[in-house]
Amino acid sequence: MRVAYKSKLHEMTQTTPTMLWNDSADIDELTYAIENGAVGATCNPVIAVGILKKEISTWRPRIQALMRELPGATEDQIGWKLVEEMSVRAAKLLEPAFAEHAGRNGRLSIQTDPRLYRDASAIVEHAMRFSTLAPNVIVKIPATTAGIVAIEEATYRGLSVNATVSFTLPQCIAVAEAVERGLKRREGEGKDIKSMGPVCTIMVGRLDDWLKVFLEKREITVDPGYLEWAGVAVFKKTYGIFRRRGYRVRLLSAAFRNHMHWSELIGADAVISPPSAWQKRFNAGDIEVRPRIDNPVDPKLVEQLLAHFPDFRRAYSEDGLAIDEFDSFAPTVRTLRQFIAASTDLDTLVRDVMLPEPA
Repeated sequence: MRVAYKSKLHEMTQTTPTMLWNDSADIDELTYAIENGAVGATCNPVIAVGILKKEISTWRPRIQALMRELPGATEDQIGWKLVEEMSVRAAKLLEPAFAEHAGRNGRLSIQTDPRLYRDASAIVEHAMRFSTLAPNVIVKIPATTAGIVAIEEATYRGLSVNATVSFTLPQCIAVAEAVERGLKRREGEGKDIKSMGPVCTIMVGRLDDWLKVFLEKREITVDPGYLEWAGVAVFKKTYGIFRRRGYRVRLLSAAFRNHMHWSELIGADAVISPPSAWQKRFNAGDIEVRPRIDNPVDPKLVEQLLAHFPDFRRAYSEDGLAIDEFDSFAPTVRTLRQFIAASTDLDTLVRDVMLPEPA
């Protein structure tokens, strides 16, 4: 007899090892996701700006209160306090899952200041600050050149890390090796690692996005549908390598652009982290919930991408990027620029409360 599940995503979480995390700390969206089996969530300046715009009537009094509590604070400092408070609020909803999964899930992922992407020590310092906010925090660190150094050190210090701003197999391998070094250092000193739950994000849709931009800039003709598979192909290849090598970090799929960023990854011992709008699309659609992670991407499609897109070759080949090339990879540059711009937008929203336009 077929079991009645609440939704397709709920069915996935109950019948496969694939976990669902919510790509937002918005309470309404996270509540929906938890009802559909989610055991994780995320917050960053982009998400914080969206929440503030949606709930400004709620957050304006809090900003005003912080102005009184922290009389010397800048708009940037108050903005990050809001990010922290939004994260703590969302983390509370995930505590039952955190207890149930013994730390592997049930975590709220909070992003370190993207402006620090070149400074490993500053990243670690910010990560340590976040680790004190709630027991079920996981800290997002970019897979930049300095970020790889920070990931090892933060892991050694006992922080669960979510590597972000990551699009390629070389970045994921560097992250996994950094996590392993950090874990082995802890183990060598007899420190606990059982409750840690590191993940490595692949922003599958952002790789696809860049290849589409590259296509428009160059005289290239390929089936446009091929470009929807680039991120999936990188994820599947990376997942296979992770399994064979036994890395103790899970992959996470983010930056959704089509249903394959979910459906083709079902069955993986990994995480999918779609925003609420995509969760609702998946639940309302007719895509069958069945494992597809081991289904290979059409080799002819991969051959076409390798032949026409140098940045796909870099993303798909283990030696495609050296660690000192991570910061200049086009999707990295585009994503960091967006994340840093969101920090500026957050400052502006706070400023409008601190120094409103005269009537």
